[in-house]
Amino acid sequence: MKKLFIVVNVDWFLLSHRLPIALAAKEQGYDVTIVCANTGHREKIESYGFRFIDIPFERSGSNPIHELKCVSLLYKLYRKHKPCIIHHVTLKVCLLGSLVAKMLGHKNVVNAISGLGYNFTGDRNGLTQQIMRRMIPIAFKSKTFRFILQNPEDVDFISKMKLVPKENIILIKGSGVNLSKYSYTKLPQTDKMQFLFPARMLYDKGLGELIDAANILKSKIEDKAEFILAGDCDLENLATIQPYELQKKIDSDYIKWIGFQKDMISVYQQSSVVVLPSYREGLPKSLIEACAIGRPIITTDVPGCRECVIDGYNGRLVEAKNVEALASAILEFVENKNLMEMYSQNSRLLAEKEFSIENVVNKTIEIYRTLSRI
Repeated sequence: MKKLFIVVNVDWFLLSHRLPIALAAKEQGYDVTIVCANTGHREKIESYGFRFIDIPFERSGSNPIHELKCVSLLYKLYRKHKPCIIHHVTLKVCLLGSLVAKMLGHKNVVNAISGLGYNFTGDRNGLTQQIMRRMIPIAFKSKTFRFILQNPEDVDFISKMKLVPKENIILIKGSGVNLSKYSYTKLPQTDKMQFLFPARMLYDKGLGELIDAANILKSKIEDKAEFILAGDCDLENLATIQPYELQKKIDSDYIKWIGFQKDMISVYQQSSVVVLPSYREGLPKSLIEACAIGRPIITTDVPGCRECVIDGYNGRLVEAKNVEALASAILEFVENKNLMEMYSQNSRLLAEKEFSIENVVNKTIEIYRTLSRI
């Protein structure tokens, strides 16, 4: 059996974003080991028949001593187990893991960068960002490494750096969605339209702009609409909104924060429109799930988000950080409910065409097969 290491930053991300790939690889005969930080989901991951190795990655940490510790642990791990294929997921893990793989002369590496994240959003250019930019060519330059990227802009970014042969850069749109589980559901018939924000409570997700836009419209639409914020405050992320700050900003009758929801399918089903005014994404899982359920979407015309919406087909694209444009799009949906049914059906059609989990899994397994032959 060929050894496959899937290396992610944290256990819950494996379960939410990469579990179908790990299961498919196991089915194909790979000996799968999950390498990540254990936050309490080790037993669940092991219940699927995977080996589990705990590496204490910090998702947003910038402590160089801690990062060097992780590099050392990965070095010992890769040298001891000699995996046939190493699949790194998320930018930091890709950087640290690729650096170790190069030290050991390991050629069969897949780097899945699910968005360039906080450090490449906006004009951030601090010490951490500068170090990461310098590390990229050192860690990633290779004739054999494969890169999985989720949107054309990220493909272009990596391609222009000429780190790997062009054919080694593969576009796979998002983490995929189970179209049977996330089945099409008709729009709810309610007195108030429900605008759902399904994301972590981060400034970079456009939460501040959404709250401002909702407040601008309050006198016009509070008897016709409500806003639901479904997600936790990610305290490890530098762009987080602290819980006490968020509570100050919202009106619980008009803008409601319901926190993390385990059953997001029912949350989508109860919503009328999904709104994600993010600054930049890889390709947000929340939007492809919204498409599958059949929900009209308002999002920003930025990398990652624009892949989920064809403007005027299944929703609206607005300029990032533009509160007035966001408010205008929300008002358009409230005042033109006849658009909703068309957008709803078109979202489902887009999901069927672009975002099925089978497509993502098949493309990833084919990359494994190609590397196994090297």
